[in-house]
This record gives sequence, structure tokens and C-alpha cells, in this order.
Amino acid sequence: MRKLLVMAFLLSTGCAATQDQNPAVSADKDQSSGVTAEIWVDNWFEMYVNGEKVLEDSVPITTERSFNAETITLENQLPMTVAFMAKDFKENDTGLEYIGTNRQQMGDGGMIAQFRDAKTGKVIAATDKTMRCMVIHRAPVDRSCAKEKNPVVGEGACASVKTEIPANWTATDFDDSSWPAAVEHSVQEVSPKDGYDEIQWDPSAKLVWSDDLVQDNTLLCRMTIGK
Repeated sequence: MRKLLVMAFLLSTGCAATQDQNPAVSADKDQSSGVTAEIWVDNWFEMYVNGEKVLEDSVPITTERSFNAETITLENQLPMTVAFMAKDFKENDTGLEYIGTNRQQMGDGGMIAQFRDAKTGKVIAATDKTMRCMVIHRAPVDRSCAKEKNPVVGEGACASVKTEIPANWTATDFDDSSWPAAVEHSVQEVSPKDGYDEIQWDPSAKLVWSDDLVQDNTLLCRMTIGK
């Protein structure tokens, strides 16, 4: 009987040790529920997290009406640095679209994104005027370019302004303090199209761009989540 009691004690002790280890593993997993990002951009974007590219718009920038929303769930721990390259569609560096037709015009941009706790669904961050955005392509330099019968890249009103992309601009430790703040725009100003209505946007999520939705074609934008 005594031997049976000792064996029962040893077995119960071993089980207790195993159970003590498992909760610790579960607790670590629970601390990283992930972040679900929902993004809509007119017309195209790339997204980076902590310097690594995690998502590219599934509809190519060469598509004239590439209006769609994208969703991705990230496993990164907070805080995380999120960087976007956002582009409005243009046929060439005049900044125009529908060139040579009676619809020849300058396009307009806009973007919005929100980030949810993947476990609870609670919005923990969103695009707004606290972001930093730098314009790296502006065209045309003069809006009269849109009325030219034969707009030529780089000439007169159809010239463009390009800014070199900074090295390591997606990195967590990149200093974006000199970049302008993002500008919030209303739904009426941006007129978001397909894909936008597929997402239930939290009131904290704002449509953003630079101060010029029309002439500023390509932006680099950065934000930190969970700081």
C-alpha cells in the first residue's frame, strides 16, 4: 500500500509540473493576438511594418480604375511602425489620365486605414492628421496642363517635381519629424469609390493625403501603432 501511495504522489507531482509549463506557453500566445489592418487607397499602395514589406495592393497601379480595399492580419507585437507608399493613377509623369480623349484630366488621390485588435475587433489606431506624409511626385506643376491638346512630359505646365526616396524610410528608427503632417479630407472631397463601402470605418479613421489631392501623386506616409 505504501509503494502505491508513493507512486501516486510521484505521478501527481509530475503532472503538476507539466501543467505549470503549459499555462506559461498559452499566456505568451495570448499576449500576441495580432493586428488586423483594413486599407483603402485611391489608387494603389504598398505597406511596410517595422521596415518589412507586408502587403501590396492586389490591383496594379497601371489599372485606371483600381478602386478596392485590402485586409491583412499581422502578428507583430506592439508598438509597430507602419509605412505606406501611396500612389494616385497617372498615365505618365504629366500627372494626367485619359490623355488625348475628351476626358483628359488630373486624377485625385486619398487613403484611409484602420487597425483592429485581431482578437477583440477593437480599433486601436487609424489614419489621421497625426501621421507624417512626404510628397515624392507632384505633377503637373501647373493645372493648365490638363487643357493642353498634346501634353508633353517634362515640358512647360506639364513638368513634374520629384523628390528622392529617403534611405530606410520604412524603418522604425527613421526620423520623419521634418515631414509635413497628413491632411484630413472629407468624404465629399475624396469621393471614395469601390471597396470603400465594404468596410465599416470607425469614426476615428480619416481620409488623408497631402494638402493637394490633385497634383500630389505619390506620397510616403508613416505612423506608429501602440506607442
